[in-house]
Amino acid sequence: MSARSPVLNQSSPTEFVFRVFTAVPEFQALLFLLFLLLYLMILCGNTAIIWVVCTHSSLRTPMYFFLSTLSFIEISYTTVVVPLMLSNIFGGRKPISLAGCGAQMFFFLTLGGADCFLLAIMAYDRYVAICHPLHYTLIMTQKLCVQMVACAVGLALYLSLQLTSLIFTLPFCGHLREINHFLCDVPPVLRLACADIRVHQAVLYVVSILVLTVPFILISVSYVFITLAILRIRSAEGRRRAFSTCSSHLTVVLLQYGFCALVYLRPQSSSSEDEDRQFALVYTFVTPLLNPLIYTLRNKDVKGALKRAISSKGTEEAF
Repeated sequence: MSARSPVLNQSSPTEFVFRVFTAVPEFQALLFLLFLLLYLMILCGNTAIIWVVCTHSSLRTPMYFFLSTLSFIEISYTTVVVPLMLSNIFGGRKPISLAGCGAQMFFFLTLGGADCFLLAIMAYDRYVAICHPLHYTLIMTQKLCVQMVACAVGLALYLSLQLTSLIFTLPFCGHLREINHFLCDVPPVLRLACADIRVHQAVLYVVSILVLTVPFILISVSYVFITLAILRIRSAEGRRRAFSTCSSHLTVVLLQYGFCALVYLRPQSSSSEDEDRQFALVYTFVTPLLNPLIYTLRNKDVKGALKRAISSKGTEEAF
């Protein structure tokens, strides 16, 4: 607590406000409706995946366990950001307290880190399924799956707690500070500190490497082995199905890691605040929305389970 006292014991408490996307009322209304629609689609799509996996015994496999966990993280991840963002667009700029900003940053980093680790776990699951199909059920036990998810969340929790605690020991000059972003993300908050932030930037790079670079390398290695195994499949149809299964995961991976790397691993001297905000829109809205769309539209098992659930519900209502 003593490390935070210089900030928390100021006579006037530090507050932040977010920079508006536009001051034109018509565009504000349009942006509000657009982001609200995207948020509702993310909630509905990911909730549908969780529901169908939990209610259909045929989908109680490691792959769908990871998929439903990913959907839950995506829902939580966007909910940390979007409601406050919508409130600031529609109802005018509302200040957020130092503690509120710290809490949002902590949960955003935790859920974002867990998301990245989980994508690496899903790549390992596909590697075992394709490269060692006969031993898949022996390796990917329910206990191991739960342990891997728990480790992913625990590691993300630890790293985000350390980074957030370190950042909020910094002094922020003035009473009301404007963040050129729609959330309390690390780079824009660091820019508002009135102290030397070189150590904090170095820690941010180290954490970013652990959360982004290391999982991405593991994913890349997994897919090298997966590709080699697929090329050995004699059936053209078998190769097509295997590539189709993996390409959906790779699409989400490239979007998630690519845009996160542009924000967190670029040198601060070459980064633009406006570009960071635009890149953040991709991993806040696009990838959480693509997750249910890709996995349901390109997965026969999930589509079949959803169709059966909808048809059985319609039959029940008819009677």
